[in-house]
Amino acid sequence: MRIILVTGLGGAGRTTVATATALAEARAGRRVLLVSEDADPLPGEDGLKVLRPAPAADFRREFLAFQARSSTALDLLGALPFEDAELTELPGSRQFALLRSLRDAAEGDHDLAVVDLPPLVEALAVLALPEQLRRYLRRLLPPERQAARALRPMLAQLAGVPMPAQWLYETTARWEAELAAVQAVVEAPTTSVRLVLEPGPAAVRALRTARLGLALQGLALDAVVANRLLPADSEDPWLAGLTIQQHRHLAELRTAGDVLDELPHLGRDPRGPEDLALLAPAARPRPVPEWTVEDRREADGVLVWHIGLPGAVKEELSLVRRGDELLLTAGSFRRNVPLPAALRRCTVTGAGLVDGDLRVRFTPDPGLWPRTS
Repeated sequence: MRIILVTGLGGAGRTTVATATALAEARAGRRVLLVSEDADPLPGEDGLKVLRPAPAADFRREFLAFQARSSTALDLLGALPFEDAELTELPGSRQFALLRSLRDAAEGDHDLAVVDLPPLVEALAVLALPEQLRRYLRRLLPPERQAARALRPMLAQLAGVPMPAQWLYETTARWEAELAAVQAVVEAPTTSVRLVLEPGPAAVRALRTARLGLALQGLALDAVVANRLLPADSEDPWLAGLTIQQHRHLAELRTAGDVLDELPHLGRDPRGPEDLALLAPAARPRPVPEWTVEDRREADGVLVWHIGLPGAVKEELSLVRRGDELLLTAGSFRRNVPLPAALRRCTVTGAGLVDGDLRVRFTPDPGLWPRTS
């Protein structure tokens, strides 16, 4: 199954483009699932189904299920359980409901899922969330249960009664499995991102942010959409002035290094399937910048890790080696990246940025590197 994730600047028409994409694919004979909270229904369109995430219901269901699984521990603490009617969703519920919908979409019987994501910055954070949470779980509650065993006496002392830890193990394992399933969907080679922009002062900056944030997560753009373009031949002076301004920003987008799909402004909000049929961009898959290790031991005595970060700026980059991970900061984005096996036996001895290619140099540690005869 292919999955297209649609995001962009707020108000740029993400939901419209997501719906138009799903409609065009369905009319081409594919079985399509559209995941969106805001898309209007499209009755009578064969092959197209709509899944609407329900954050409030999802939060209540998950909370009550967790409460039921943890009933023994909660009883020992003297906790008073909640009932469905008194629960209201907490901040962050929307993001988790969206991630579950993404997992459910990937498990469905469809050829394609089109997912209407939140605005760009929030979408990038949501896509990074499964990997981040899994890392926290592994550090706080490692599979060997060493941390859980260490916590058990402390919890028992605080509660004043023996504290069973099995519920904690089981809950952690369940979260780990769910997060791993979502992360697999996000990182799958059949998953790509469609970026929707309305040409304006913030568009070029948003494109750079998207390219950098997606590259850091190993995701590919399959289309950059310049939406709601005004007609260039208007005789109305006021509209002509707006058009000149918009096309100046459009020219900046064209020189930013990506092929654009340019969609017209219809002069109104789209009214039904026939209008949407005019607003489906064509997919032009772009390869994800590869992260490769170059062996230059014979020439320079180093291994070079090439990390593709299009749009990165040297002054906004930071690298910190921590154990078998590299803490990589690029602008406002940060990711803890596991080192390839060969580089774990090396020390970091330098780094440089060349045309979006971050080159991190590693020198083999003589005490850990196999000796050659």
